[in-house]
Amino acid sequence: MSKSTLRLEKVTEGNVLEACRLQVAPEQQKFVSPVAQSLAEAYVHGDTAWPRVVMDGDELVGFVMAFFDVPFTEDSRHDRPRSGLWRLNIAADRQGRGYGRFAVEAVCEEIRRRGGTTATVTWVQAEGGPEEFYRKLGFRLTGETSEDEVVGERDLGTAAQTPVP
Repeated sequence: MSKSTLRLEKVTEGNVLEACRLQVAPEQQKFVSPVAQSLAEAYVHGDTAWPRVVMDGDELVGFVMAFFDVPFTEDSRHDRPRSGLWRLNIAADRQGRGYGRFAVEAVCEEIRRRGGTTATVTWVQAEGGPEEFYRKLGFRLTGETSEDEVVGERDLGTAAQTPVP
């Protein structure tokens, strides 16, 4: 993996089937929805969802979906608009190489670019789950839950002064 070859790309007619075929490790399947489900949710929530494939050169190695400025509503438990990481799927045979970190940092940079200063993510607290990964990337528990998942936030500083990783 070379940082210069890593990038996020829009999901297109040319890569959607490959993205849908992406498989995480079997023991992780209980923690993250399949890409096809994420894309269906992105279609329904097109005003806030930001689905992207993670590319290393010409190779599709992952999928990430962010959400931006989900507003406060009477039905939600959120007290302010939020932006953050909705889904992260890295191919089972490509894990441990920095692709997940790259995808999270790219989402954080997009939040900064849009003027945000906080990134949000949720996860299931269970053995083998992603908590350690997110905590190493600077996410801290808020004490809140969303359905059966805990909420983590990462302070991104101000959009103007935080360097691109």
